[in-house]
Amino acid sequence: MNQFYTAESVTEGHSDKLCDIIAYSVLDECLSHDALSRVACEVLTTKGTIIVAGEITSLFEPDITQIAHSVLRKVGYDPARFAVQCLIHKQSPDIAAGVDCSLERRRDLGENHPALQLGAGDQGVMVGYACSETPQRMPLPVVLAHRLTSALTVARKSGMVQGLCPDGKAQVTVEYDEDGNPLRLDTIVLSAQHSPEKPNDELYWELTDKVLTPALQALPPDEDTKILLNPSGRFVLGGPEADTGLTGRKLMVDSYGVFAPHGGGAFSGKDPTKVDRSGAYMARYIAKNLVAAGLCGKCQVTLAYAIGKAEPVMVEVDTFGTGAVCADDCLAEAVKLVFGLTPAEIISQLDLLTPRYTQTAAYGHFGKPEFPWERTNQAKILRAAVI
Repeated sequence: MNQFYTAESVTEGHSDKLCDIIAYSVLDECLSHDALSRVACEVLTTKGTIIVAGEITSLFEPDITQIAHSVLRKVGYDPARFAVQCLIHKQSPDIAAGVDCSLERRRDLGENHPALQLGAGDQGVMVGYACSETPQRMPLPVVLAHRLTSALTVARKSGMVQGLCPDGKAQVTVEYDEDGNPLRLDTIVLSAQHSPEKPNDELYWELTDKVLTPALQALPPDEDTKILLNPSGRFVLGGPEADTGLTGRKLMVDSYGVFAPHGGGAFSGKDPTKVDRSGAYMARYIAKNLVAAGLCGKCQVTLAYAIGKAEPVMVEVDTFGTGAVCADDCLAEAVKLVFGLTPAEIISQLDLLTPRYTQTAAYGHFGKPEFPWERTNQAKILRAAVI
């Protein structure tokens, strides 16, 4: 029996994403001046107010108000309409002690091996996913949803569609055949904030021509596809004026939607000693390389860590019955041989001290070829380890 899967995305002007971009910009600014900065930055925004809170330990003191105003301006909001409140203090010394000297080193289990230098910044479960149905090795509904919101933003900023405002959402439902292959587009939902003077008919035609058509080339709508443009009928009030925003509230938009579970920890505003971020990137890196190696058609990799401990407490691989060479537990053992899984090793392998996180804040963290965790340079090594 055919199945239906749905994914959603939001534009950079959505209230939650605005908060993520501010938090990531603070992180990047700290890392660009002090690569060893410890950052856990949270942002809340509502009508006329932005609150930035969290823990920052760095040799550099970021100008958070200036960063917030710069983000507002780039996204398309008037900074003069927002007051910025900062509530920042240093990282807990208890957490810092566990990160700076791992449990293994404190128990003299790893001597002075550099891989065991850092302990995990928190406990948690991280999930990575990859599949073979798109060139990005991401689920097709996720790819299409992000393309729609990206195209909507491009149409606004380039002036291709006049009268658009920063906020927007997209949702894509794809019908899959009995073998699990994408078959057709079932439903498209696109909500675009607009000026009150914009006629609905003109808006709908331009969204269809300038956004839907270029974004959905990989799987165009058919005569039975349901297309819902601004189904509420009017979308004039948007962004913080209409909805309170908060960092980390778009966990599934940031990752894999309904296709994989989420460990629970957000990526937002966290430096890579926090395994919520670095572990999730490594899990994706591993899953993508397993699929690229031809060892499975789709794959979920789960890592679990304990605060202060360098080595993960769990490494699990699930190929959903698509494994082509050996059982899932065999693949998990190969993963342990090929990949370094301590925080220090992950940071080194994926170059996570380079300030690039603002680029990940909107339109998904995965499937973008410019990021190190999207490389498939370990595929041949993985395959050799198994065969």
